[in-house]
Amino acid sequence: MKKIHVGFLLSYDYEKLKKSIPPVYQDADAIFVAMDHKNRTWSGEVFDVDPNFFQWLKEFDVDNKIELYKDDFYDSTLIAIENDNRERHMLSLKMGIGNWLVQVDSDEYFVDFGKYVKDLRRYDSYLDNPEEKNIQIAAYLINLYKYTDKGVLYVKEPTRGIMATNYPNYKVARNTRKRIVYTQNILLHESIARDEEELELKLDNWGHNIEVHDKNAFLEKWRTTNKSNYKSREDFFYIEPEKWKSLEFCEGETIDEIRKNINLESVMPSKMYIAKKNFGQYFKHLFK
Repeated sequence: MKKIHVGFLLSYDYEKLKKSIPPVYQDADAIFVAMDHKNRTWSGEVFDVDPNFFQWLKEFDVDNKIELYKDDFYDSTLIAIENDNRERHMLSLKMGIGNWLVQVDSDEYFVDFGKYVKDLRRYDSYLDNPEEKNIQIAAYLINLYKYTDKGVLYVKEPTRGIMATNYPNYKVARNTRKRIVYTQNILLHESIARDEEELELKLDNWGHNIEVHDKNAFLEKWRTTNKSNYKSREDFFYIEPEKWKSLEFCEGETIDEIRKNINLESVMPSKMYIAKKNFGQYFKHLFK
C-alpha cells in the first residue's frame, strides 16, 4: 500500500492517452485505464477504438505497469456528470484505497510528474485511515484554447486541477469537497484545443454537457478567434464565459513544443499565494 496509482478514462478521445500516459509512467507504481465494456460515453453514445491503440499500449508498457479495467460504467438513469462521478469512484476502488489515487484525464499532460509525486509523499500519513481524514492534492491547469497560426492560444490565468485524493468520495468529477492542498505543479490541458468535429463531440458527451452556455455562440467565437484578434476579445469559457477572461499565444504545434516554449514562471501561482490558500483550507476544514 501507500503507492502512487494513476487512473485514466478511455473514451472517444482515447488517442490523447498516447500523450498523457508517458509523462506519468516512470513515477507511477501502477496505471489503470478504465473503459466501458460496451464502449459508451457518459451520455450513452457508442464510440469505436482502433485495435492499434491497444497494440501501442502493450508495446509502450515495458515495465508491465498498465492494467486495462473494463466495467459497466454507463447507467441510463443518470445524467452525464453523475456517470462521470460513478466511473471515477469505481476506478479508484479498483486502484485501491490506501494508495494515492491520482486521476488524469486523457487531455491533461503533466509537465513534471516526479515533482508532483514528491509533494504527494509529504502527506503519506493521510493514507492511514483515509476516510477519517479525506484530503485532496491539487495542481494547476494551463487550459489550451485553440491551435492557430503555428501556435496555440491558451487561457492567461491557470485553473485549479484536483488530481489526487486519499479517499474517493467524489461529489463533482474529481472533487470530494474535502480539504485541498495546493501545490506548485502544472499540467497542460488540451481542453478545447481540438479540431471542430472533436470539440463538438466533447461538448455533447462529457460530464458538463448540460452546463454549456449558449453552445452556438461559444463555437462561433472559437471558430473566429485567432492570433490576429485574440487580444481584442474576452470571455472565452464555455460555461460561465467570464471565467476565462483573456488569452495568450505560445508558439508550438505539439505538446512537446508548447512545453518547451511556454513561460511557466509567468503562469505559476507564487509560493506565497499557495501558502495562503493552504492556510485557509487547513482552518476551513479543521473542525469538520
